[in-house]
Amino acid sequence: MLDLVQHLPWYQIAELSIALLIGGIITGFLAGLLGIGGGAVSVPVLYELFRLVGVDESIIMRVCVATSLAIIIPTAINSVRSHNKHGAVVMEVIRRLGPWVVAGAVLGVFIASRAPSSFLKAVFAASCIFIASRLAFGKSEPNPDAALPPAPWNLVAGFGIGLISTLIGIGGGAYVTAYMKFLGWPIHQAVGTASGFGPIIAIPATIGYIVEGWNVAALPPLSAGYVSLLGFIVLGPVSVLAAPLGAKVAHRLSRRTLEITFMSFLLFIAGRFIVSLLWGV
Repeated sequence: MLDLVQHLPWYQIAELSIALLIGGIITGFLAGLLGIGGGAVSVPVLYELFRLVGVDESIIMRVCVATSLAIIIPTAINSVRSHNKHGAVVMEVIRRLGPWVVAGAVLGVFIASRAPSSFLKAVFAASCIFIASRLAFGKSEPNPDAALPPAPWNLVAGFGIGLISTLIGIGGGAYVTAYMKFLGWPIHQAVGTASGFGPIIAIPATIGYIVEGWNVAALPPLSAGYVSLLGFIVLGPVSVLAAPLGAKVAHRLSRRTLEITFMSFLLFIAGRFIVSLLWGV
């Protein structure tokens, strides 16, 4: 459902433009650096944007998640292209996990349209802490014979990655990276391959959120279902331009430095959600 653009005072337009510009740079840089879609950054930025323009509280998180996933599409495509130039994308992992990831993403849209935000925040915080602990205390050396496990495990892993990522508006990079690292792949290959799952998750999820929210009332200005086209147009291009810089920095860092950076990012995001759950801020 497309709404007309509402008029905003010039100072609010300036503030929102600056916030979106900064948010887009950080989102794209993290997408390239860590192989993630940047949703953990774009969702809070979009939340402030929509809160200022008066989006109804009952749908604001769905709009943020849906718009974040739409923004992930061009950002992740640019990121995976950059990593592929460094030979860091393992196509076998994408081919074998991809179909199950898509199936999980479709179910994720259905659940996210109905589940309370407190449950989604709790799941995300717990997942971040678990992944960080695996990176900290799991295998420290890459395995030259790293390979995917038999089919049932790939089904469970792929479906879970697609489901959780769609619930919270990310491209799945954090979970794919941790999964591949656990199986013994070097961190640079894990990060590079993880970036390839952004479009696989975000494209079907974005379509689903458009369909689910098409006839919803009180959507923000210029929206297609739950996806804000305004947020996509402003934040998306900046994040795309910043993604190659993050990928370039990633391949200049040592394996351990990249691991520590990734763990720190996960713990920071987990802490942010825990604070929101406990104090509602």
